[in-house]
Amino acid sequence: MQPLCYASGVGSTIGAGVYVLVGTVAREHSGPALTLSFLIAGIAAALSAFCYAELASRCPSAGSAYHYSYICVGEGVAWLIGWALILEYTIGGSAVARGISPNLALFFGGADSLPWILARHEIPWLDVVVDPCAAFLVFLVTGLLCVGIKESSFVQGVVTVLNCFVMLFVIIAGSYIGFQTGWVGYKVAGGFFPFGANGMLAGSATVFFAYIGFDSVASTAEEVKNPQRDLPLGIATALSICCSLYMLVSVVIVGLVPYFAMDPDTPISSAFARHGVHWAMYLVTTGAVLALCSTLMGSILPQPRILMAMARDGLLPSFFSDVHKTTQVPVKSTIVTGICAASLAFFMDVSQLAGMVSVGTLLAFTIVAVSILILRYVPPDEVPLPSSLQASFRLSHENDEEKLRDTLGDEDHEEGASEISDIVVESIKDPLIEKQLYASKLDETKRRKTAACSIASVCIGVLVLTTSASATFLPFLVRCFVCAFGGLLLLTGLGVLCWIDQDDGRHSFGHSGGFICPFVPLLPVMCILINTYLLINLGGGTWMRVGVWLVMGVFVYIFYGRTHSSLTDVVYVPVAEANEIYGSSSASGFVA
Repeated sequence: MQPLCYASGVGSTIGAGVYVLVGTVAREHSGPALTLSFLIAGIAAALSAFCYAELASRCPSAGSAYHYSYICVGEGVAWLIGWALILEYTIGGSAVARGISPNLALFFGGADSLPWILARHEIPWLDVVVDPCAAFLVFLVTGLLCVGIKESSFVQGVVTVLNCFVMLFVIIAGSYIGFQTGWVGYKVAGGFFPFGANGMLAGSATVFFAYIGFDSVASTAEEVKNPQRDLPLGIATALSICCSLYMLVSVVIVGLVPYFAMDPDTPISSAFARHGVHWAMYLVTTGAVLALCSTLMGSILPQPRILMAMARDGLLPSFFSDVHKTTQVPVKSTIVTGICAASLAFFMDVSQLAGMVSVGTLLAFTIVAVSILILRYVPPDEVPLPSSLQASFRLSHENDEEKLRDTLGDEDHEEGASEISDIVVESIKDPLIEKQLYASKLDETKRRKTAACSIASVCIGVLVLTTSASATFLPFLVRCFVCAFGGLLLLTGLGVLCWIDQDDGRHSFGHSGGFICPFVPLLPVMCILINTYLLINLGGGTWMRVGVWLVMGVFVYIFYGRTHSSLTDVVYVPVAEANEIYGSSSASGFVA
C-alpha cells in the first residue's frame, strides 16, 4: 500500500502553487535566489514531516494531528485542532475548485468561453458570482472518494504522474531553451540576491505553503497495511519529490526570464511564450488543471476521517463515525464534507478567505511538534479505556484471579493469597529496598516535573519571541528587551531538555519498531519556532476571521462535545495493560 501514501502525499502537495508562486515570489521577494527560498521552505517542512512520521508510525489513526494531540495534550486542545482542520480542508477544497474553471476556460478559447451550464454567472440582486463548474467538480471528487480509498488513490496517482510529466517537460524543455539563450535571467544587474538575504527568507515564508499537503498521508493510517513502514516512507518520499521538482522548475524559469519581467499570474507559460513556444501554454495549463484536481482530492480526503475520529471520541454525533462495510470508507462524513465544500465553492468567492487555510495547517504542525516533546519526556503513564473495552478490562482481572485460585486451590486461596501478600509487604518493608524504591520514584517524579516545566518554558518563550519580533509598532528598545526575555526562556527550556534524560516509557507507548524522530529536542523546538513565527505573521484580518470560527468551536464543545465525550465514562489503566487489552480486542488503532 505504499503507492497510496505516495499518491496521496505528492498529489496533495504539488498543487497549482508552483504554477503561480514562482512569478509572485521571484518578482517581490527572492529574485534569482528563488531556488534557495524553495530549499529553505522544504527544510522547514521537513522538520514537521519528521515529527509527523514518528507519531503516524507510533499511533496510526485516521484523526492525524487531532488524534496525536488528543493522546499527548488533552481533549480540549485536540478539539480546537480538529475544529481548525475542518475549516482548513473545507475552505481549501472550495478555493481549489474555484480555481479550476478559469484554467479550463483557456481550452475553450478564453476566460469567458466555458459552456453556459459550467460558466460563472452573476446574480445581480445578491451580488454573488456562482460557479457551477466548481460545485460539479467537488461532487465528482466526493463520489470518487466514496467508492473506496484504493480506487480514489489510483485516480489521484494517475493525475499526479501526469502532472509530474508536465513539470518534467518544463524542466527539460526550459533547460534546452536556457542553454540556447544563455540563461539571461541570471545576468541581471541586481545579482543573485537583489532583495538581500531578508528577501530570500521572506520568499521562503511565502513558498512554505506550497509544501502543505504531505500531512494528508497520516490521515490514511487506518487504510494502509503496514503503517509503521508505509507512513514515514510515504511522507518522506512525497516531500523529497515535491522539493526536488519545485527547485528544478524555479531554477529553469528564473533563468529564462529576468525576475522583474515575470508574469505574476502565469509565469511558466508566459516564459515559454517569450521564447516563441506558444503551444507550451496549453501543456502548462493542462498541468495546472491536473495539479488543482489532485489538490482538490487531497483537500477533501482527510476531513471525513477527522470527523470520524472526533465522532468516535463522542465530540461529534455518531453519524460521522459510520464506516461502510464494503469500502471501509466513512461515506456519510465524506458526503457531508462534499456538500459543504460544493456549496461554498458554488456561492462564495473564497479567495479572500484563503489565508485561513494556513492557520489550521500551522496549528497542526505546531501541536505535532509539541506532542513529540511530550511523548519523549512526559508520556502518559495511564490512558483512558473506553466503555466498549471496559468489559475486556474486567475480564482480564477476573482471569488473573481465576489463575491464582487454580494455582493455590479453592480452599487455600484466601490463606495463600494472605501469605503472598505478607511476603510482599515484608520484602517492601526492608529498609534498603524501601529507600531505593522511594528514591527512584522521587527522582522520576522530579524529572517529569522538570521536563514539563521546560516544555512549557519553550512554548512560552517561542510565543513571546515571535510576537515581539513581529510587533513593529513597539519601540526598538522594548522589542529588544522582550525578544531577549523570550529567547532566554526558550534557550533555558531547550538546555534543560537536552540535559535531562528522556522517559523510558516512550518505548512502550503506542506501536514500537517504527520511525523515530532524530535530534530531539532540537528538531521539534525548531519546528515550533518556525511554525509559530509564520502563524504570528498571517495578519490581523485572518486571525479575526479564524477567531470567530474558534469561538464557535468552543461553544460547540461546551454544549455538546464535553457532555457527550467518551471520557465521561472511562477507566484509566496503565499503558502496558491498555496495550494488551487493545491487542486482544483486535482494535485497529492505539487509542481512538
